[in-house]
Amino acid sequence: MNLDHLIPILVSTVIAATPLIYAALGELVTERAGVLNLGVEGMMLVGAVAAFAAGIATGSLILAFIAGMLAATALSLLFAFLSLSLQTNQVATGLALTLFGIGLSAFVGRSYAGMPIERVPKLDIAGLSDLPVLGPLLLNYDLPVYLSIALYFAVQHFLTRSHAGLRLRACGESPAVAHAIGAPVIAIRYKAVMFGGAMSGIAGAYLSTALTPMWVEGLSAGRGWIALALVVFATWKPLRVLLGAYLFGGVTVMQLYAQGFGVAVPSEFLSMLPYAATIIVLVLICRDPKTILLNQPASLGKSFHPDA
Repeated sequence: MNLDHLIPILVSTVIAATPLIYAALGELVTERAGVLNLGVEGMMLVGAVAAFAAGIATGSLILAFIAGMLAATALSLLFAFLSLSLQTNQVATGLALTLFGIGLSAFVGRSYAGMPIERVPKLDIAGLSDLPVLGPLLLNYDLPVYLSIALYFAVQHFLTRSHAGLRLRACGESPAVAHAIGAPVIAIRYKAVMFGGAMSGIAGAYLSTALTPMWVEGLSAGRGWIALALVVFATWKPLRVLLGAYLFGGVTVMQLYAQGFGVAVPSEFLSMLPYAATIIVLVLICRDPKTILLNQPASLGKSFHPDA
């Protein structure tokens, strides 16, 4: 494989990883607050169809991303109300949210199937984007790609170097203690869930306006579940989420290029590689429970009510 083949693969890997970064970092913040939201896939699909519909209606990609973010945030608020206020089981509620999101997006998107939309443009930095090797590798992406890197630094700083991040982590470790010292646990968890929803909406919007600028039913193709697995794979660490997203993005891209290169392997097997890699990585990590328990929030998925 020469450089002419390697550069497009690396560029495609970064692009394929971008929605995973948004969704996984959003879920990481949610889980560090002690809330397990398995509805990422459903929120991504709702965000994707809302962004596509808004983009078609207004012709503005900025409004498309805002619409996707708001739609998924609204869905996350429904989850928060059920699981935090009404104390429903978080696992069951998250699964129901995914099923609801899949059905809602399919219903809303029926009239948009097959319609084209303007792709999110790449940034063209005069004199730099055309540089050999470095230009295509570092300066040939759209704005959401660069913002995903900025999001990583923001989340890392928030969780490790801010007072608000410390209180959020306290809510995930011991909500009773956090409440005893005056932290509004339910309010913090609401905000964390809404942030996770907003990031899932942006991830969905990126799918329907940049990665695959069209709407088809089931557009996320399981990426929400991969994002959930990424959080565990990263043992709740933002840097590992970033690196893991690029790893899984690379696996996704390689199976596409392998088909293009005529690799003598059934296409169905190549298509399952990203999901097989997810399972293999999780199995390897879970062989040592200490690896998971080292950073897992102690109260993850456990309900809490201040009056209890």
